[in-house]
Parts: sequence; C-alpha cells; structure tokens
Amino acid sequence: MSRALIVEGGAMRGIFSSGILDAFIAADYYPFEQYLGVSAGASNLVAYLGKQQGRNYRVYTDYCRRPQCISWSRFLRGGSLIDIEWLWDITERELPIGEKHIAQRREQLLITTTCATSGEAHYMTPEMDEIFQMLKASGTMPVAFRGNVMLRGRQWFDGGVSDSVPVEEAYRRGARDILILRSNPVGYRKKAYRISKLFPKLMPRYPKIAERLQRRHEDYNRSIEFIRNPPSDCRIHEICPPDEFPVGQFTRDLNKLNSAYEMGLAAGNEWLINAAS
Repeated sequence: MSRALIVEGGAMRGIFSSGILDAFIAADYYPFEQYLGVSAGASNLVAYLGKQQGRNYRVYTDYCRRPQCISWSRFLRGGSLIDIEWLWDITERELPIGEKHIAQRREQLLITTTCATSGEAHYMTPEMDEIFQMLKASGTMPVAFRGNVMLRGRQWFDGGVSDSVPVEEAYRRGARDILILRSNPVGYRKKAYRISKLFPKLMPRYPKIAERLQRRHEDYNRSIEFIRNPPSDCRIHEICPPDEFPVGQFTRDLNKLNSAYEMGLAAGNEWLINAAS
C-alpha cells in the first residue's frame, strides 16, 4: 500500500515531532511515498528529508527563543508576535537544510498553505529555489505575523488555517497506510476561538481567512474524525504527545522544550522498534 507521512504544525509544540524525526534520521528510516507537512511540521519534515539531524532542535531551543523571533512587547506595539521573516532568513543563512537529499524526494513532498484570497488549502510541491519561501508561507500565522508572504504571484497564510492535519488529502492522493506525527494529545479536540467574532475586524483585508478561522475547529475536528474512523481500505497510525505535554504554542522555557524533545526522541525510537518487529 502507498504510505504517507504527515507532520502537524503547532508552533513551539512542533519540537515533539522534531525529536521523532531525528530518531528516524538516525535510523535512516524513509519508507514513505508521500510526505505532507503543515506550518512548523513542514519545517520539521523538510529537515528530515534533508537528513539534518538536530537542525530543528536548534531552531526551537535557540533561534525561536531569541527576542527577535517571539516578542509580546513588539506585538503590543503593533508589530509581529512571531517574526517569520527574521526566523527563516537567519536559519537559511546559518543552518544547512540538506538540499541534495531533499532533491531526491522533492516530488514526493507536499507543503500545505492557505491562499489569502480564497481561504482554501493548497498542497504544493516546491521547486528547490522555493523551499524556504514556501516554508515561510506555510508558517505565516494570521494576526501573529503582520507581514505579507508572496509566492507564485499570490499571498499565503499558515497551512493550519485551512487544513491542520491533511489526512483526507493524503487519502485522496492514494495513501492507504498513513503515519501522522501530532502536536496534540490523542484525545484533543479543538474548540472555537474565544475571539472568533473579532476576526473580521482584525483581518478586514482577508475576509475569507477570517471566515476560515471562525470555523477552524470544525475543519480540525473533521480530520480527527477521519483518523478515528478511516475508510475500510486505509490504516492510520498516530504518534501523539502525552496528556501532560509541557509545551504550548509560544513556550520558550528551555527545560520544557528539552523535555518535549526527549519525549519525541523516545516516541520515535519506540515506533522504530515496533516497525522492525
């Protein structure tokens, strides 16, 4: 059966899947025909395809903790809470991504983004010179980032706005054995945003994005229902963080981040042991 690997986003919670994927890199474990990533999950996935073990651990525990990246005081002054432009520009310059290895599997890679005009999900295979811009587009969180990310003549937002866990898309493309690296515990269900009614006022230039955010919990929970009740010809597996997972979207506590990464490494190694048996 065609196999797919899906990596969910979740901002700083993505350090869990970076640990899993570092375990996979160490074992040279690449048994999939499709690779689908969303937001921070896309960043983790590309580092995995590039065989850059430890790269995104450094991103989470060093670069993402710098004030240039996440700043509540800047946000309150009208700037970005998360400066995606700064983060991707500096990590592109300073951390190898493994282009040679990525090129070997590039045609199997899909990065989820959300069109700023339509609010619809797009699943794009990057050209090699587009990878960093596409990752930037997939991680551009509405409201939290105040800039514009352009690619292929369009403006884009975070892929999680429209399809946080693209399991139905993987199935539609022929995957029948799917592994999903989650950022939330297995029992998690998304609730409507408390500020849901404010989105049209917060994003007057992007009415379709505002609408999509207002129903994001419905889209997310529909994907979870597909995971829980897949078609009879499909097997779906998950690796989820535990209920007591210590990291939230904007956590910068180094001890918590290290603990979450170690959880991911352990979960990845456990999967490898089971896969080999």
